[in-house]
Amino acid sequence: MTLESGSFSWGVSDRGNPDPIPFFGNQCKAVINSTMNHPERSFANLASSIVNGLSSLCSMYRPGEVPGSAGLTLLAAAFVVMPAVPVHAQQSTLEVDILYIEQRVEHPPVLSNLVSWPEDEGERGASLAISDNNTTGRFLGQSYRLDELIFEPDESPATRNERIREKLAEGARLVVANLPASDLTVIATLPEAADDLIFNAQSMDGVLRNEQCQPNVLHTIPSRAMLSDALAQYLYKRQWEEVFLIEGNSEKDKAFAESLRRSMTKFSLDIVQSRTWIEDADMRRSASTEVPVFTQARSYDVVVVADEQQDFSQYILYNTWLPRPVAGSAGLTPVVWSPVIEQWGAAQLQSRFRKLAERDMTSRDYSNWAAVRSMGEAVTRTGSAQPADILDYVLSDEFELAGFKGAPLSYRHWNGQMRQSVQLVHPKAVVATAPIEGFLHPVTELDTLGLDEPESLCEGFQRTRQ
Repeated sequence: MTLESGSFSWGVSDRGNPDPIPFFGNQCKAVINSTMNHPERSFANLASSIVNGLSSLCSMYRPGEVPGSAGLTLLAAAFVVMPAVPVHAQQSTLEVDILYIEQRVEHPPVLSNLVSWPEDEGERGASLAISDNNTTGRFLGQSYRLDELIFEPDESPATRNERIREKLAEGARLVVANLPASDLTVIATLPEAADDLIFNAQSMDGVLRNEQCQPNVLHTIPSRAMLSDALAQYLYKRQWEEVFLIEGNSEKDKAFAESLRRSMTKFSLDIVQSRTWIEDADMRRSASTEVPVFTQARSYDVVVVADEQQDFSQYILYNTWLPRPVAGSAGLTPVVWSPVIEQWGAAQLQSRFRKLAERDMTSRDYSNWAAVRSMGEAVTRTGSAQPADILDYVLSDEFELAGFKGAPLSYRHWNGQMRQSVQLVHPKAVVATAPIEGFLHPVTELDTLGLDEPESLCEGFQRTRQ
């Protein structure tokens, strides 16, 4: 490591690869340079990046392996910088209480006994992020706590919303919400929520990012449009241009199918057949006879299935009339997160989650983790836990969150949606990461997924930023 013109020069590890630390290069470099050019600024930001970098470094080397020059540089920097953290940052503690709200979902019965959803889905992701925030917070005089408000499926909406209203009335709150779209809109528009900042970590409904967007709601879970755009980009790249679309019977299935149709049009793909699934079909015994007849058509390149509850989609594979790949809710699936994601330091996050929850991390777990980590990153950078300060920072160009997904995570300032890559996976491996190479955008390729700013009907964020 050398000092040149007031900035750090970054080397290569002994393995011959670029610095292996996912976000040390992106964030800590900028913080170091900023601190050197502006010595009046606190060293707390630098310390935060050092701590985060150390955590990531531990995941990059196998037991007994000697770190390369980049790793040794980071270790040396930690010993030099940590004693320089201001004394007041260590003596006074900033208490950050995060309200976690969840309406547990009663999933309808499905054909396969192998399909199940963890009861603590989402909650465990938020808990892991609290632990991550406190790992850094211990050095910076910050303490994070999760205040949980969890409702069972049979809780009446009136009782639930009243309890939430009472919590929000206690003052300005940072909130992680796992609620259906309609309930989230009701909560966000309460007078008691006007000074709060809510992170939506469950609902993928497009209206929450568009016509019904609220200036106090950010979204860490992608919209359905982002997932369907990711899949459509890959189909276009592979030249699988003729699509056979199968739509399930639930409202969520219909919403996903509509999103798929929009994406197919957007990326010049042709839906040659579109059929609604047979509601009372039992595929456990008759898939090999029912599915070929159902998918009979003259020609198609790929079968795309919209079945968010995974009721029937797994029975489509290898049973189609024409021998074609299956995608969507089965086969090649666009996801927020999956146990098969291991690049970019993700193996370390997977390992820590399994240790905490004794199961694999799901997409909803990841969205909750990203929400709480966004809060922690913003608190560290601003030195404030006030929702208004957090909102201003995360919507700024300065905000970046290392999300173990290849590209730093940020938020779209026009509708509050978190920018992130989408992985296309099958049960044993990652096939591709969207945005797919070749799809360009004047701001960032991540904005090729989902509604772009010119398409957005969201006006709340424009008023907030004026």
